Amino acid sequence: MLPHSYNFDSVSKSQELSATIQAANTSSQITSVCASIESFLHSQSPEQSRHFFSLAFPTLISKLFGFDDPRSSNAWIHRSDIAHTLFSLLSPAGTLAAAISAVDRLSLVKYLFPAERLPHWSHSLLLLSDSNDSRSLSDLCPSLFKRSSSPSQIQLNVFQYFFFWFAYYPVCKGKTNNSNNASVKRPKKIRLENWSSSIPGFSIPKRTGAEEKPCCDLYTRLLYAYLRAFVPIYDLNAHQPYRSSILHYGSGYDASVVARAEFVVNALVHFWLVDNDFSPLPVNACRSLGVSFPAGEAPPAPGLGEVVKLFVRYLNLSTVAAIREGGECGSSRWGFVEGVVKNKDLGCARSLGCWNFCVQRPLYRFLLRTFLFCPMAASVKNVSQVFSVWIGCLEPWAIKGDEFSDLDAINNEKRENSVSAGGGGGFSPLWQDYVLANYLYYSSLVMHFFGFAHRFLHSDVEIVVQMVLKVLDILTSSKELIDLLKNVDTLYHSKQAGSSKPMLNNLYRYVPIIHEQLQDWEDGLCETDADGSFLHENWNKDLRLFADGEDGGQQLLQLFILRAKAELQAISSDNLVPNLQCIDSLKSRLGFLFDGHTIKSSTCPEPVLHQQSRDEIFKPRRAGNHAFAVVKYKGDWMRRPISNDEIAWLAKVLIRLSDWLNESLGLNQAESIQASSTCSYVEVSTDVAHVCGPSEALKVFFCTIGSWFLFLGAASLGLMRKYGMRVNLRILASKKVVTIFVLYAVFSILKKLSRSLHSM
Repeated sequence: MLPHSYNFDSVSKSQELSATIQAANTSSQITSVCASIESFLHSQSPEQSRHFFSLAFPTLISKLFGFDDPRSSNAWIHRSDIAHTLFSLLSPAGTLAAAISAVDRLSLVKYLFPAERLPHWSHSLLLLSDSNDSRSLSDLCPSLFKRSSSPSQIQLNVFQYFFFWFAYYPVCKGKTNNSNNASVKRPKKIRLENWSSSIPGFSIPKRTGAEEKPCCDLYTRLLYAYLRAFVPIYDLNAHQPYRSSILHYGSGYDASVVARAEFVVNALVHFWLVDNDFSPLPVNACRSLGVSFPAGEAPPAPGLGEVVKLFVRYLNLSTVAAIREGGECGSSRWGFVEGVVKNKDLGCARSLGCWNFCVQRPLYRFLLRTFLFCPMAASVKNVSQVFSVWIGCLEPWAIKGDEFSDLDAINNEKRENSVSAGGGGGFSPLWQDYVLANYLYYSSLVMHFFGFAHRFLHSDVEIVVQMVLKVLDILTSSKELIDLLKNVDTLYHSKQAGSSKPMLNNLYRYVPIIHEQLQDWEDGLCETDADGSFLHENWNKDLRLFADGEDGGQQLLQLFILRAKAELQAISSDNLVPNLQCIDSLKSRLGFLFDGHTIKSSTCPEPVLHQQSRDEIFKPRRAGNHAFAVVKYKGDWMRRPISNDEIAWLAKVLIRLSDWLNESLGLNQAESIQASSTCSYVEVSTDVAHVCGPSEALKVFFCTIGSWFLFLGAASLGLMRKYGMRVNLRILASKKVVTIFVLYAVFSILKKLSRSLHSM
């Protein structure tokens, strides 16, 4: 009877803890609850503590992240005054982690994770799944989704359940904050000094005596602690912190360190980087399983920049450690890369600890979708954070050995098996294979970023110029890096199977894999008239950074410099001289990148007046201001991204209708001077003998009226062609305009109804 009585006490105590957790709101109450949880788990065996995880643990997760009311600020994780207490409770070395390990080892508790909280692509696949293809999700991502008896349910153990909610929290928070701020009117100009410090290399941090430790929230501390505990940065067999607690499992697959590390990495990748991607998985894997996803234009969830930056920086340590310490990622690396790309087998990556290859595609598409589909009303801070993630990937050789020393100091931890203390240097031949394995980050993505810079130049010209300058600084930081990028680009576009130079022959074997990566990583991009892409016509399906022509990198950069200089001279700013110095730096980097070819004076006349350069050369577009000039660049006002103030489907319909009208009326081409100066005429016959009777007189009258209307229409079209005016019906897609029409229609209907009722 004693065991049954004891189990009954465990159930009742777990129910009491659940009620106490639910009622805890003040700091003292939360601290008391944390102490009660640790005391209870200390005194219970795994069989007895399973009642806590069945009854009280879901309530703890809900209160911790505030999922019971996402718009409320009462989530425990937001409270800085109890951050130390919560970190102690949730730490991988804590009592709760040990209890989770013990319960999962015996498989005592299983949860069903709500499908609507899963990454968007997996949720969509579950909605379409039936008993015949229930294995699709587990086959597409076996380390994240296990086989389940029901195709529409995801069954998880305690750790997996907690970590899914942990990964979902910043996604939920970003969407909630974005919806709350959607109605807030933001200022048109955001000063550089307010947020430029968030981008590495843009400003020098100033730390006073009172700022010895940087500010860091609880979620960031926990994320770093979990990465340290569960994801080795070099050797999976090496000793990791907290191995004695939560990683102390048996010999089964689910209990292995490799499976745990792979689960953590894939959970963060799919919740943060993939999520609502319209091509979430490699094309070959989807084709082999017969799975397809509809095309779309969804940008990543907002507010993920900081956590993604920490995640990617940590994973990059594996590559840095291997290269600097002479590991497999630093020598004879291409055979490994080729095997991973072609066979899609991550087992080799796990054995080497080179996590870079596990996040190549999802991270590239995360950055690509941000640059292509970033809405006009997006926060500049979000864009700068995503930009800093990309910059970290472009120069991993700048990572230092004490990259996370600040977080280690905050968590009172001493790092073991870290990267060598050196670092912070420049590009060297040791990094050649890294650049080749990530070549699209240095070529294709650069072109997409140039398109982003052109579209968003009007939002904040100062910071956009500095962003472009930062990218060019990295590309031109080493002559060896430029030569490597150009040689691969030349081989990519060459028709020859070989070269007389041994070095080029050695590089030629990389070309097929780069071509496969380009097709796979940019899969699913669809052409629309409202996406705002600067590369709208060809979606950069070919490498165009060093290509000649108007869609090549040199021409886009030259045009950007011209537009940026005109914008900077047109605005009143105290930083005009430093900004013009940035323009000069852009010109010098442009010349260095393209072998001294800079902007020629014949194609870039120096503006005499600020107004002249603005009005007569470029006519830069500003949000809501449509100038009547012939558009000299792609991505004009009518093709800007869909904003929050418009109805997306209606805007696309009206844009296509406007394009059809402009094409039919010949408004896409300006009327020539010769055609406008000559007037056509007709000879009027003087023979009026056949005009008789009132019917003939009416016919002549109506023909005269009709000819006058035709003349007015032709004259209007001539003026529109002369001044570059076009039909633009997109304004009718504004929510305000639609609301006015709806209200007017409702008012008219009600008025007619009232009249009919009165007549009755």
